[in-house]
Amino acid sequence: MMRFASLGSGSDGNGLLVEAGTTRILADCGFSLDDTVTRLERFGVEAVTLDAILITHEHDDHMGGAARLARKFGLPVWLTSGTLQSAAGKFSGISGIQLFDCHNPFTVGDIEVTPFTVPHDAREPAQFIFGDGAVRVGLLTDAGSITAHMREVLDGIDALVLECNHDLDMLWNSSYPQSLKQRIAGRFGHLDNTAAAELIASINCSRLQHLVAAHLSQHNNTPELAISALADALSCERHWIGVASQQDGFDWREAT
Repeated sequence: MMRFASLGSGSDGNGLLVEAGTTRILADCGFSLDDTVTRLERFGVEAVTLDAILITHEHDDHMGGAARLARKFGLPVWLTSGTLQSAAGKFSGISGIQLFDCHNPFTVGDIEVTPFTVPHDAREPAQFIFGDGAVRVGLLTDAGSITAHMREVLDGIDALVLECNHDLDMLWNSSYPQSLKQRIAGRFGHLDNTAAAELIASINCSRLQHLVAAHLSQHNNTPELAISALADALSCERHWIGVASQQDGFDWREAT
């Protein structure tokens, strides 16, 4: 059995708690130190009990609070070499830096982590599959497009936190500068509702117990639109689709 919960998800900060056996990890830490501690406490978790922080990429909404949290509580940090190089010395002096590459799984206690590459405008971005030998929980946000490799690693997943960043019509009709619109909608930007739905429709979802829409734009999307797209792709009731909010994330979910 694995369980997972979101501290919050969106352009103002991201963090996903994952537990299996006696191991507890935090994937991404995009909140301030005090805010992270407060958000963890909401789930009954003390920061010092974390076994590791895993970082997907160097953007501040995913990495901004990681170094301070690691220093404060003596936590190891796992990240790619490219992400570390892009961090501009933020992790200097932290002894527990662990590098991974996206071709090799690694273990943190009772959790096997399978990183995988995604197209995003970062130095060496990764996303993760977390497993305990029986079930797999996937995290996929901050990807501008879908690749065959992404479909392969997510096939048969038991639970998935999936980016539904924007509705294309809302984005193109927004007040954002044209260059920002093109970046978000581009190949190395963020997944829109339709792309996320197309991914779900293209993989084996026979084992899927949880599907949570994440990293929703506060300006160019709505929970209702994201839910509708994913529910249509799965041919399921809309209430079955979860949404990770910026403020509250989502509560513990179990995959068995």
